[in-house]
Amino acid sequence: MNSDAVQVNDGAVCYLVGVDAHMPPAGYRSTEVGVIPHDWTVGTLGDTISALQAGVSVKSTAEDFVNGVPAILKTSCIESGSFFPDEAKPIAPKDRKRATLNPRRSAILISRMNTIDLVGECGFVDQDYPELFIPDRLWMTHLRSSTGVSPRWLTYVLSSAPYRRQLQTIASGTSDSMKNIAKGSLLGLQVAYPPPPEQHAIAEALSDVDRLLGTLEALLAKKRAIKQAAMQQLLTGKTRLPGFDDDWKRATVGAEFHIELGKMLDAEKNVGVPKPFLGNQAVQWGFIDTRELGTIKLTPSDLHRYRLEHGDLLVCEGGEIGRAAIWTGELSECYYQKALHRLRPKKDYDPRLMLYLFRHFSATGALLNYATQTSIAHLPKEKIETIPIVRPSSSEQAAIATVLSDMDAEIAALEARRDKTRAIKQGMMQQLLTGRVRLLKPTSANASA
Repeated sequence: MNSDAVQVNDGAVCYLVGVDAHMPPAGYRSTEVGVIPHDWTVGTLGDTISALQAGVSVKSTAEDFVNGVPAILKTSCIESGSFFPDEAKPIAPKDRKRATLNPRRSAILISRMNTIDLVGECGFVDQDYPELFIPDRLWMTHLRSSTGVSPRWLTYVLSSAPYRRQLQTIASGTSDSMKNIAKGSLLGLQVAYPPPPEQHAIAEALSDVDRLLGTLEALLAKKRAIKQAAMQQLLTGKTRLPGFDDDWKRATVGAEFHIELGKMLDAEKNVGVPKPFLGNQAVQWGFIDTRELGTIKLTPSDLHRYRLEHGDLLVCEGGEIGRAAIWTGELSECYYQKALHRLRPKKDYDPRLMLYLFRHFSATGALLNYATQTSIAHLPKEKIETIPIVRPSSSEQAAIATVLSDMDAEIAALEARRDKTRAIKQGMMQQLLTGRVRLLKPTSANASA
């Protein structure tokens, strides 16, 4: 077992690698919950939680949903330790005095009944919401003040990966469509408790990361809104870029692009050489996911007909109709199936501009006017061909596409930063909540035990 320890601001920070549960390092001990620092204690959630308050069942009629009535939180209001008060729906006036979200001090909301993926989700509540009520599928915790346990810290513990797995394991039910956590099973879970000062230090460190994540999410929302507004202005000609004042021409998608539906998947009929192909799910807005490609047998004529070339615009025929991305040669050789249309310019129409037009049409609902609706919507070739589009000059097309592409790149960079920050937070939780990294010196009473 290799370990290193460094002093930071008069506090001990221990980095432990490959801890052996049978031979814990100095200052650590083996317990039923794993190797923990000597000055941490092991107890159950029942030692900390004095009561679990469930909410009310809502089966109100439409006439109960009138303006001004309070709202009841849905189970989607909590996720990964966070609380989202905007996730609410009306509650009948007769239930106004029951299950108000009024913890009087910090509390934790826990999903006691949900699908296997969502049961056990929790969220930290740090203020009163007198106009909000909790549903019967949520518990609101009441912690014992005598323990000094930080509810914010405990929320991070319960939302960490090991405890999410435990909560899903103890949930009972015959189907994944609905699982239920029994009160006794929840309160019987064992937890390693640091001293209260260290709990608060851990909670504050992780809260700092959460605040950064919140800032990044808000900035992303702002950038996306700016881009949406820019698309509305630039793609309709309401705003022109400097240096362009020529009148725009009108055209249709069919007039500007060759449109080819992909190869039908039929294992019994398809013959030839196995080749990689793109399906509907591989084409996302603005990018192509090549991580899980299938193979399809293609004849020599198929190889010529369905092979993708750099700059091809792929458009979803079904599912989220019109969802589109440009093939940029992610693989040296690839083909596509019938769930996708391939658009190639007949002359000089910029496929990037067409991509943004599809995004604009999708956002405004305009594509629905060209869909055929049976059980699910489809966007057939003969309908796509008739969609009217604008035709700026080639240079203005490129300029508009470049401006919007730059905005996409800025958003992608922010998303990458957010995702990296999330990964850092997960690493911090793994280290801080297990005592592998200490933010404070061990308490002297147990440090050498």
